[in-house]
Amino acid sequence: MDNDDRRIVESPLYQGEEEVIYYQLTTTPWGSSPTSVAVKIYDIANDYNDVTSTNLSGAASVNGDVITFPAVTGLTDGRWYRLECKFSIGSNTFESWIDIRGQR
Repeated sequence: MDNDDRRIVESPLYQGEEEVIYYQLTTTPWGSSPTSVAVKIYDIANDYNDVTSTNLSGAASVNGDVITFPAVTGLTDGRWYRLECKFSIGSNTFESWIDIRGQR
């Protein structure tokens, strides 16, 4: 599996500084009924600094095979972020991500 195979297909995405977006991931390619969902966001340009407490609001939720991420908010214009989602299906743990660029 190529490293990019774990990147969410729509990546990269662009999000305005004042936008609040709840991204989603359908886990069907990995399997059904994801559990143990953990979502974090990193500032790529700042040495992968964990900015989860600043740029995520709320908690992830699962409905069937769809994970809804916490709200992504407060991104800075011109900065690149990596939104990562780790989840389990059965005894396997997977991780996927979206690259997001903050815009004015």
